[in-house]
Amino acid sequence: MKKFKKKIYKYFKILSFLSIVLIILSIIAIVYADNTIEKSAKGLLYSDSDSIKSNKVGLLLGTSKYIARNRTNFFYKYRIDAAIELFKKGKIKAVLVSGDNRKKTYNEPNNIKNDLIAGGIPDSVIYLDYAGFRTYDSMIRAYKVFGQSKFTVISQKFHNERAIYIAKKLGLDVVGFNAKDVVQYSTFKTKVREKFARVKVFWDLFTSAKPKFLGEPVHIK
Repeated sequence: MKKFKKKIYKYFKILSFLSIVLIILSIIAIVYADNTIEKSAKGLLYSDSDSIKSNKVGLLLGTSKYIARNRTNFFYKYRIDAAIELFKKGKIKAVLVSGDNRKKTYNEPNNIKNDLIAGGIPDSVIYLDYAGFRTYDSMIRAYKVFGQSKFTVISQKFHNERAIYIAKKLGLDVVGFNAKDVVQYSTFKTKVREKFARVKVFWDLFTSAKPKFLGEPVHIK
């Protein structure tokens, strides 16, 4: 019985040590990814639509229109507002909407398109990417499917930073226009998720991960 207890104690010590090492490595990875991605976007982010350079296409990164109990998702609303502002000031001539449409009952691109039209952007200059399941896919598809190597990314600052890092690694010429951020406490989960998403970017790039779908090229006039 004593030998058994000693073995259990030994294994427990080893497991505890490995757990601590794993936690430390995870923290290091999160901090490194966060700082690297943030630094890579310096000088390429704009919050003032008058100072940002003009590009033919604005890539609007999608998100859900509503959150729990059909409450307005302000990340969504502010991204729509930002795209409309850029278009009306002549800073972009077309909008590429990249979002999730993996289910028939869930269609981010169409929702965004309808709200862009309601805000004064003509249907003829709105292009939809239904396979933008994640930011990594959206950036690759903007280049490989929609033929854009130079464009403006539209989202919140923290999201734009990650998108720009991916774009730079793909050799794309991209700037970001920061939609108004959402400062309510309910965004805590979003910010935590972003930290882990930044670590995932490094793995995707290291493994040369492919988007879930590519498809035939689409020409943006």
